[in-house]
Amino acid sequence: MGQPLSGIRVLDLSRLLPGAYASQMLADFGADVIKVEEPGSGDYGRFMPPQLAGGMSLYFVAINRNKRSMTLNLKTTEGREIFLRLVRQSDVVLESFRPGVMERLGLGYEQLKEVHPGLVYCAISGYGQDGPYRLRAGHDLNYAGYAGLLDYNRGPRGEPAMPPTQLGDLAGGSFMAVIGIMTALFGRTQIVEGQMIAVSMTDVVLPLALPTATSYLNTGEAGRPVRSALDGRPP
Repeated sequence: MGQPLSGIRVLDLSRLLPGAYASQMLADFGADVIKVEEPGSGDYGRFMPPQLAGGMSLYFVAINRNKRSMTLNLKTTEGREIFLRLVRQSDVVLESFRPGVMERLGLGYEQLKEVHPGLVYCAISGYGQDGPYRLRAGHDLNYAGYAGLLDYNRGPRGEPAMPPTQLGDLAGGSFMAVIGIMTALFGRTQIVEGQMIAVSMTDVVLPLALPTATSYLNTGEAGRPVRSALDGRPP
């Protein structure tokens, strides 16, 4: 049986977890993923502990299988020309820079669709491509906190607790990026045009709090940990 994304090429410019796990899922479905890394340093995740005997991060290996890798300096004219040639032969561009970085390089969606109208372009960011927080630095806990998940994530005595995994990066970034990309690729078969997908990890994490948020927004009463019907409320 052939893989569903066989023949689809993805250029992955992202770093660390959200984009890397998203492109790995696409690669597992059969896409040809080319990981484009910065010369000299590469993806920072390559060096995170724990490491294999040769120095490669176990974390990096876990989320970058089935990919090819290359280095490319997008700040040079030659590097941008090479990237544009790759774009013409690709279906998807995935990036996780701060909003505006690719535009300053002359490689934003509006510029790239001029050379490839059918391109699917996905940008993962913490707070979206516009709005007052768009240029703020952030990490997984920030996104989960703003979405309200951390307030409810407490022990029985009200003490705060760390989430067991990266909710913002994985649920907010990786999964929604894959859903958006797959939807846009399907849509391209109908309208023969690409799409710009802007994934805000904070926005996408918010629905994870759907039961408690719905109750609060409609009744004004905030749910209490270990007091709901789903987590141990006494009969």
